[in-house]
Amino acid sequence: MSTVSGQAAPITTVDDVHVAELRAVTSGPASDAAGSSTPEVAGSSQAEHAADVPSRSVWVSRTIRVTSVAAAIGLWQLLTVGDVRAGLRFDTLPTVTEIVAEFGEHLGTGQYYLDVAQSLIRIVTGFGLAAVVGVLAGIGLGRSRLLADVFGSLAELIRPIPAIALVPVAILLFPSDESGIVFITFTASLFPVLVSTRHATRALPTIWEDAIRTLGASRREVLTRVVVPGILPGVFSGLSVGMGVAWICLISAEMISGRLGIGYRTWQSYTIVDYPAVFVGMITIGVLGFLTSGIVELAGRRVTRWLPREVAS
Repeated sequence: MSTVSGQAAPITTVDDVHVAELRAVTSGPASDAAGSSTPEVAGSSQAEHAADVPSRSVWVSRTIRVTSVAAAIGLWQLLTVGDVRAGLRFDTLPTVTEIVAEFGEHLGTGQYYLDVAQSLIRIVTGFGLAAVVGVLAGIGLGRSRLLADVFGSLAELIRPIPAIALVPVAILLFPSDESGIVFITFTASLFPVLVSTRHATRALPTIWEDAIRTLGASRREVLTRVVVPGILPGVFSGLSVGMGVAWICLISAEMISGRLGIGYRTWQSYTIVDYPAVFVGMITIGVLGFLTSGIVELAGRRVTRWLPREVAS
């Protein structure tokens, strides 16, 4: 047999191949077990460490949040108790202990719970109507050129008007103050939901709809299988914004034309110079707004659970 170098090449026989295979079979498992035992242990420890990191970061984040709130409360107490005047007149504000005592008195009265219930009924009614109308109108304006031509300009003209500026119109338009306040709440939360839904609808990739239409999907199936799931993140972004704006305008409407509610009671406390009660109302508004916004955010996470989430490092 000829070779390039001119020397005879080594001849590999079938027996040599069998010997090599036998050596590989007999020595492979032992060497693999010996070599892979350490990486398996290391890999398991790394997995456990990676699982512990998110839980630790969550507790660290919660601790920082609670600490920041406690620090703000402590600073408020120091400034008010010390009658500090450093550009701002903290000596005119109630102390934390006075507010806590006033809060305890309010919790012992039925009027406080009646006001809270009345405000919650108004926010749920107005915001619920705005959510339904805003989502439907946003989808219509986003998908129909005719609807956009007919109602788009009108919506853009009304949208910049603050909802609280519509209080005189609500007083003239509706026979009762209750209907007017719900109307103000509805108007305040409508446009954030509508605009967000419209933008989300227009931002959907057309290839999604084209793909499902080539499979024979009807217009209803396009809406239920492509449009609605695709716009859900944008819809819940608008709902979160709308909830915050709804609380702002609800409290303002209650202060102007209400007979019950947290806003009305807070304004009444101000007129009789009961400043601790004013701060009780403000704290109640903040807590209710925080809880309702949290409910909207939680619902959004449940509905859009298929979205990738950021993992805190």
